[in-house]
Amino acid sequence: MEQIPCDEPNPYQVACQQLDIVAAHMKLDPDILELLKHPKRTLIVSIPVRMDNGHIKVFTGMRIQHLDAFGPFKGGIRYHPEVCLDEVKALAIWMSIKCAVVGLPYGGAKGGIICNPKEMSESELEHMTRRFTHEIIDIIGPYRDVPAPDVYTSAREMAWIYDTYSEAKGFAIPEIVTGKPISVGGSLGRREATSRGTVISVREAAKRMKLDLKNATVAIQGFGKVGYHAATLISEYGCKIVAVSDSRGGIYNPKGFDPKEVKKHKQKTGSVVGFQGTKKVTNEELLELPVDILIPAALENQILAGNAPRIKAKIIGEGANGPTTPEADEILYKNGVFVVPDILANAGGVTVSYMEWVQNLTRESWTEDEVNNKLEDRMVAAFDEVYKVHQQEKVHMRTAAYIVALKRIAEAITDRGIFP
Repeated sequence: MEQIPCDEPNPYQVACQQLDIVAAHMKLDPDILELLKHPKRTLIVSIPVRMDNGHIKVFTGMRIQHLDAFGPFKGGIRYHPEVCLDEVKALAIWMSIKCAVVGLPYGGAKGGIICNPKEMSESELEHMTRRFTHEIIDIIGPYRDVPAPDVYTSAREMAWIYDTYSEAKGFAIPEIVTGKPISVGGSLGRREATSRGTVISVREAAKRMKLDLKNATVAIQGFGKVGYHAATLISEYGCKIVAVSDSRGGIYNPKGFDPKEVKKHKQKTGSVVGFQGTKKVTNEELLELPVDILIPAALENQILAGNAPRIKAKIIGEGANGPTTPEADEILYKNGVFVVPDILANAGGVTVSYMEWVQNLTRESWTEDEVNNKLEDRMVAAFDEVYKVHQQEKVHMRTAAYIVALKRIAEAITDRGIFP
């Protein structure tokens, strides 16, 4: 069974280090801390797929369930050639913290398949998704574990999971998964939810920093689902998008450009690189550009101790999961950079996933305005609560968010007790 070693710094070690830092600050019960470092369940499966050439290829898939003190496990499934077990464990932990920060009745989970979806046909992806669903079907369910999209998965894959699960159970169960197409029970507003939550968080940070968003410059690392919608949404506040990137590289123009035109260019060429009137930059260079706002919306471990001192942005809104290491956090905090951490900034996605799940359970359908307004209210309330702790405890926003989350988690675990 294929196992890919995680790049350094190891994401799971980073997640545990973050827990240690906050636990020491808030004097968390060591028993609670020990529980939080160990996911409740880890399942690794082989996924045999007959490829288009007629041969069978066996992929490795995994589902990590971290915590269910509040309710069902919740978390995305990513398809990526560098998925590794410790990465998925870290993401599951971060999901638990994220759900607790915004007060959702979920615990964290995460899933992944080691594959390169860019080199697979739609038929191969469908067969792989359905077989993976079959392999994990005994540990998922609308009241047990509710998957969602993540890196290189989308509404299409969620529809396949929904259909496979429903066929196995004998009737339609749309609440098994979120992030589905609207036609099969998906929620209006879900597609842009992660980006919208990130932009709301950046807007709230700008208010505290007294930064006028009109003509504020923005660089976005990653121009996929999160990065693109973040670019278009933050532009509505008058911000100027001056740099974006994808896996092939980035582009920069200090005068700004239209992200919608960049998307058209990417659809034609396969990358943002080469867009008219821009200079090519690397993903690493993009992080250090002289901008007001930086939105990392790609993968983990992008802002490290080595490059953090060179970051010039006033505000960082983490659209990606785990883009900043603990060492970099301290450097940024000392340098006056206001970081809205991933567990708060990108919680819009799971928040609207929760709304989709509730709509499915009750067989209701809400308007897009209703969804966006509910998201706005929850994100602003969560930001205010974390910011208050940030000021009272004189800690950076990530530690403040962890304090908010861990207090809720510790109380739930203590009240429920350990069975038997």
